[in-house]
Amino acid sequence: MNSPVNVSNPGGTHQIVLVCEHASAYIPAQYNQLGLSAEDASSHIAWDPGALVTATHLADKMNAVLVEGTVSRLIYDLNRPPEAPSAMAESSEGRVVPGNIGLSATERQHRTDTFYSPFTETLHKVLSQHPVPPVVVTMHSFTPVYNGLKREVEIGILHDTDTRLADAVLDCAVGYKIQRNQPYGPDDGVTHTLKQHCLPAGYLNCMVEIRNTLIATNDQCAAMAGSLQTWLEQALVSLQTEPAIGTQS
Repeated sequence: MNSPVNVSNPGGTHQIVLVCEHASAYIPAQYNQLGLSAEDASSHIAWDPGALVTATHLADKMNAVLVEGTVSRLIYDLNRPPEAPSAMAESSEGRVVPGNIGLSATERQHRTDTFYSPFTETLHKVLSQHPVPPVVVTMHSFTPVYNGLKREVEIGILHDTDTRLADAVLDCAVGYKIQRNQPYGPDDGVTHTLKQHCLPAGYLNCMVEIRNTLIATNDQCAAMAGSLQTWLEQALVSLQTEPAIGTQS
């Protein structure tokens, strides 16, 4: 099995470090596709379509490090702590995930050790060894319709208790229907990476959620990356390019 985490552009020097937890729909062969149809196993319930391609373009444009997961979030959702039921979800959008039903404590621990621990340890190492105090931006995508309800938001800028970077991005982001903490927010349990890696160290941070119809092609992903680069760099200037407070550990 391949590593559950990949670091792209490891020599990147930009203060922003990009993270893409839901980069891949890959399900290792021993999990027998978790009992899902091929369609479901490759659908958005398994990963965030377009997020990795957009993040890769952004990393290239900014010369930034990118830390990405390499397995489906249905095997282990790397943006959830081990104790969360959604870390190994038994269902998603009404679709049962047979291979996750009734997992034993032993199997849950095995997946945690195999997938989550290497990812979180690698991310911690990347952040703690970055040449400058990092600014963490996690990249995600979402569907235009969820559980039958149409979403009006096109781009969400999400944060937990530290609003500094999100505030600054929201002040300069234009051209789309952009909202704060939409279509998800802290109450939905989606800020685990920020809470684990950024809040204790004082790193500036935010999540970016992009409607996946806006990043369905490589050209769209590249264009979106260009917009994000502009907003993020303007936001950092507005924050006087002071990337973080606190110490690295």
